[in-house]
Amino acid sequence: MRHAVVLAHPKRTSFCASIARTCARTLRDLGHTVSVRDLYRMDFDPRLQAGEIPVHAGYAAAADVAAERKRLARINSFIFVYPFWFNAPPAILKGYVDRVFSMGFEYRPMFGGTAPLLEGRTLATFSTSGAPEEWVKDTGALDNLMAVFDMHLAAVTGMTFAGHTHLGGVLSSLSADDARARLAQVEATLQARFGRLSTA
Repeated sequence: MRHAVVLAHPKRTSFCASIARTCARTLRDLGHTVSVRDLYRMDFDPRLQAGEIPVHAGYAAAADVAAERKRLARINSFIFVYPFWFNAPPAILKGYVDRVFSMGFEYRPMFGGTAPLLEGRTLATFSTSGAPEEWVKDTGALDNLMAVFDMHLAAVTGMTFAGHTHLGGVLSSLSADDARARLAQVEATLQARFGRLSTA
């Protein structure tokens, strides 16, 4: 199985970066193939330009988007890793979805609407926040985000939504033991979700 781990955090030393590395290592240890797409290291431009908006006359992806779509063409599983900023993904990830997961890649036009193009693939998310996990859940912040981002993206593209794991209370004061425990949770989640590939 081929996975794309899409990281959206500007700091190489962030806990989100540790999650992305844990995702890649765990999945590779399970026999899977992993491509890490570190959006800040890629210097990905999240700004959708006027020429990228699909119109009746036709549509052509920008060069950087076309290249990224080519890299993702054989991916079976997309795993987003990002921090909550004002209870939403960072702009760079939203722009990545706007530009890459758009007409011609995630869906195509059809009479009366659109048809999904990513059926048979999965979408999963690992997110973090400084706010306690209970607060993020009890206030509805996580449910609201999942509705407008995760589940909407899955519905439009035809992907199966494989779950959103949120890790709250991630602060600079996080102890090494707590960090290890949370990364172990990420590892266990991936092991349960994807399992070891058979080498037979």
